[in-house]
Amino acid sequence: MWFFARDPVRDFPFELIPEPLEGGPPGPWALHRGRKKATGNPVSIFVYDVKPGAEDQTQVAKAAFKRLKTLRHPNILAYIDGLETEKCLHVVTEAVTPLGMYLKARVEAGDLKELEISWGLHQIVKALSFLVNDCSLIHNNVCMAAVFVDRAGEWKLGGLDYMYSAQGNGEGPPRKGIPELEQYDPPELADSSGRVVKEKWSADMWRLGCLIWEVFNGSLPRAAALRNPGKIPKSLVPHYCELVGANPKVRPNPARFLQNCRAHGGFMSNRFVETNLFLEEIQIKEPAEKQKFFQELSKSLDSFPKDFCRHKVLPQLLTAFEFGNAGAVVLTPLFKVGKFLSAEEYQQKIIPVVVKMFSSTDRAMRIRLLQQMEQFIQYLDEPTVNTQIFPHVVHGFLDTNPAIREQTVKSMLLLAPKLNEANLNVELMKHFARLQAKDDQGPIRCNTTVCLGKIGSYLSASTRHRVLTSAFSRATKDPFAPSRVAGVLGFAATHNLYSMNDCAHKILPVLCGLTVDPEKSVRDQAFKAIRSFLSKLESVSEDPTQLAEVEKDVHAASSPGMGGAAASWAGWAVTGVSSLTSKLIRAHPTATPAETNVPQRPMPEGLPAPAPTPVPATPTTSGHWETQEEDKDTAEDSSAADRWDDEDWGSLEEAESVLAQQEDWSAGGQAGHAGQVSSQDHKSPESDWSSWEAEGSWDQGWQEESSPERPPEGTRMASEYNWGAPEPNDKGDPFASLSARPSAQPRPDSWGEDSWEGLETESRQAKAELARKKREERRREMEAKRAEKKAAKGPMKLGARKLD
Repeated sequence: MWFFARDPVRDFPFELIPEPLEGGPPGPWALHRGRKKATGNPVSIFVYDVKPGAEDQTQVAKAAFKRLKTLRHPNILAYIDGLETEKCLHVVTEAVTPLGMYLKARVEAGDLKELEISWGLHQIVKALSFLVNDCSLIHNNVCMAAVFVDRAGEWKLGGLDYMYSAQGNGEGPPRKGIPELEQYDPPELADSSGRVVKEKWSADMWRLGCLIWEVFNGSLPRAAALRNPGKIPKSLVPHYCELVGANPKVRPNPARFLQNCRAHGGFMSNRFVETNLFLEEIQIKEPAEKQKFFQELSKSLDSFPKDFCRHKVLPQLLTAFEFGNAGAVVLTPLFKVGKFLSAEEYQQKIIPVVVKMFSSTDRAMRIRLLQQMEQFIQYLDEPTVNTQIFPHVVHGFLDTNPAIREQTVKSMLLLAPKLNEANLNVELMKHFARLQAKDDQGPIRCNTTVCLGKIGSYLSASTRHRVLTSAFSRATKDPFAPSRVAGVLGFAATHNLYSMNDCAHKILPVLCGLTVDPEKSVRDQAFKAIRSFLSKLESVSEDPTQLAEVEKDVHAASSPGMGGAAASWAGWAVTGVSSLTSKLIRAHPTATPAETNVPQRPMPEGLPAPAPTPVPATPTTSGHWETQEEDKDTAEDSSAADRWDDEDWGSLEEAESVLAQQEDWSAGGQAGHAGQVSSQDHKSPESDWSSWEAEGSWDQGWQEESSPERPPEGTRMASEYNWGAPEPNDKGDPFASLSARPSAQPRPDSWGEDSWEGLETESRQAKAELARKKREERRREMEAKRAEKKAAKGPMKLGARKLD
């Protein structure tokens, strides 16, 4: 039987790259890059080859191996594993780069900053302080070749070959025998008399001065060059001069040197050093301190090195969110650091956290996610958006906070291209219908219209045909003037998605009604849109062969490329209009659609005020395209409407405010329609609200309600009240006589069931009140019976036997 000796190098769990790095430590050690075989994680491997006749160097290398293995400090090179054989020594450490090589690369890239150097020197001095003051060890080899930099830009002290104890023990400093290292020795070592008074740290502090000189000026040619500070910053020069002074007694202790440099105006007194010091102690900081730190961190990240942000700040941010309950404050710095990551790193590190954040109930977290969605939406794939993000985002449509509802609407601009058929054409349209019809904030209704115009090209052809015309027509009848402008611009933005028949019979009649709108901005946009649609119709009339080309997008499938025109037409949405949203919400926090009036222009002098428009005696008739089958469908959908209103929508609609809103619908409709021309004989093209009909129970949000009956005699119309407008004078508005909208015309943004929903609500409340009274009576009866039984039998004694 044959036995083969195992090769320990081959069995070593780390793989070594043969070519050594340039700029490695002088002497027998060679620095190689490597990786762990099991995981592929990068490491650095220091290799020493044992040579015959070099026993002294071998002993020094083994001593360095032992020192590095036993010393543990954040600023000293981290030992991972090692291998010692008769032929070689392998020391595996964290992945590092020699300082000289690192600085050269940073200078060539133009990214080297004094902030980075200040923190690096801070780390080396702190490592020396640990060795001298805590371990009583003299490093004896501080120089450029003994300093390494990890991937986060952290400076690590290595080169422990010539370390010795400061307590004496009969051992002197080991002889180096390498000229490149001996040039950093202090001048007092040349004095063999022993009469020089010095401190145990004096030699290392001299070498620290040499290191500082080389960092700013390059390789040290000779010791005499230390007299000229060169490019050393002025704030550091006084402390540098203390290090290279001829008297070793006055050289400062490493701890005092740090204290001096950290003083106000010192070289190490800056935001970068303070940030690093806070991150080192973040685990013991109070929650309030962490919150303040993360809030201020974003302002400084732009001036910090990218590697530092990626490998030191990012892990702390992720840890703070996962385990520290940092909340929404980590979002801004988190996404700022995310810009420095590759697409693969972003997917691995940030996307899982973002997905988890969307399930949070913290409102601050949700609104910041929505505000900053543009920074990470490109890294989200469609399955993740549809299954893990969109179901949580839609809750924002029902939130009681207007700011969250508004940001949820805006976020759909980014999410729409990634939504599937059901979420985009059914679920999202249901919420948009509700917002446009029921939301009490005019700016949110306006932004809903704007968003719909921008995402119209992503909708399916059937949804576009069913939704867009009705939605934009409804917006043109909104009492909030910017919403009416949004409706007009929505038509213009999606002009290529309508057939010529729809343009002529549905869109132009609506736009013509806006030519006498009380607001000049609405009239201007209406005239502009009318001219565009008329020009389109005229061109097709002149050349009917153009019809196919003009209507090519009408029945086309949803396509991202079709949204270019809409995006440019509706570019005002996220800037001009939405910038007013927060101000308008703060100015009118409780205004509802029914209570919001169309702003009335002052009456020019010399013209009488128009008389209130009489209420029509008969309701408006439905269009000829409404068949009996559609009427049946509408009746069937009424039961679905019941189910819709019976659902618990949280705090979107409080029970107390529902009845008040129901009472105000008719008044709001009368006030909201002032300024449009209408007649009983002319059918509005939007009377067919069934074009919004879709599967489910949300179609009632887009159906036209029947005209309300004539109010009782003596009832004042909403248009008869002075709603805070200027008192009329002698001159009237030339549009006033035309713009008084019939007060009996129903609000187009009502849900269709409002004519009877109030009655059903009262009926349900009456039944609930009756049931409550019955329960109360039953409870009193039971209590009375119990009291009678107790009085008849009397109290029972403990332990007594009950006799029949």
